[in-house]
Parts: sequence; structure tokens; C-alpha cells
Amino acid sequence: MTLPNTSVKNTLLAFTTSYIEKYHEVHHQLPVVVSDKDWISPCEQGQSNEEESYWKPIKIDGDLNFENVEKALEFSLHQDIKDYFTCVYSESIEAESEDGKLSLLLPWNKDDFERLQQNLIGHIMMKQKLKQNITIFFAVTDEDDMIISIDNETGAVWVEQVGCLPHKKLANNLVEFIAGLTPSVHAS
Repeated sequence: MTLPNTSVKNTLLAFTTSYIEKYHEVHHQLPVVVSDKDWISPCEQGQSNEEESYWKPIKIDGDLNFENVEKALEFSLHQDIKDYFTCVYSESIEAESEDGKLSLLLPWNKDDFERLQQNLIGHIMMKQKLKQNITIFFAVTDEDDMIISIDNETGAVWVEQVGCLPHKKLANNLVEFIAGLTPSVHAS
């Protein structure tokens, strides 16, 4: 059950903060990612070594939006998915739900947000071609070809196999789903 006035952005910010706190508690440092001078991100927090950088999710302070996607597809995306993908820059965040392990997909930088928009357009066009209700993916599972998505019409969170109809409802909305996640930061 979600509380009134609980937004997707506040819930996601709280979850990413708890992920970093738990990661630091287990590993005594920030997470690391392979450095790429051609793929920099505001998430990067300095070099860990010659090949890796520390990183943490950073709140997006900017004007990222989906107006171009909505115009190209001639329909509106669910507000929850727009809030989700314009909230934080981050590497994928590992999490666990009562249904298993997953990775929350988030944009690493502005170029990655643009690439994400192209992938979403492709996914939506595939759904239209298959004459299926539109879903928007935001996470992947540890099972091949299984994604976590929201129903664009209702906002409910579902698991679906790529190209198929959603087959298991996980939550009534994105806030409820994220609030039910546990950060996954196992010791190496």
C-alpha cells in the first residue's frame, strides 16, 4: 500500500540512497564501474584505480523529457515511467523482490537517456505491431528475455517475456513495486 503524496521520484531516490548505504556497509566503499573517457557520467566520483571509477546515483537536475518520443509515437507515456527515467543518472542497480533478482535500468548520462528513448520506441513499435497493450520496460531479471515493465494505460507493474503478453502482475504501480525492493549488494 502506498502513502498519499509518495511519488515515483521520491521512492526511487530513497531506494538508490539505501542501495549506496548498504553497498558501503558491505564493501566499505562506493560501487565501481569500468572507466570510459568517451562515456563519462555525473555519477562518477573519482578513480578507484587506473581502469575503474567510483560511482553513485545522482539526482538529475535538468530538462530531460519524453516529448520527442510522445510526438513520434503520437501518444502519451504513463507519468510514472517519465518520472522514473528522469529522476537519477545511475549505473544499473541490483535489487531483489519477493519474485527474484532484477536490475533497475537507469540512464548513465544524457547520451544514454537518448539511447534509452530509442530502445523504448523500438519496444513500443514492436508491441504495436504485435497488437499488444503497450508496456514500458524499466528493469531486467536474471532470467533470459524476461523484463519488468509497466502497463502504459494502468501503471501496473508486470513481468513479461520480450515479445509476449505480460504474464504476472507484480504491483499496482511503480511506487509500490520500488518500495517492495531490497538492495542487492552481496559481498564478493
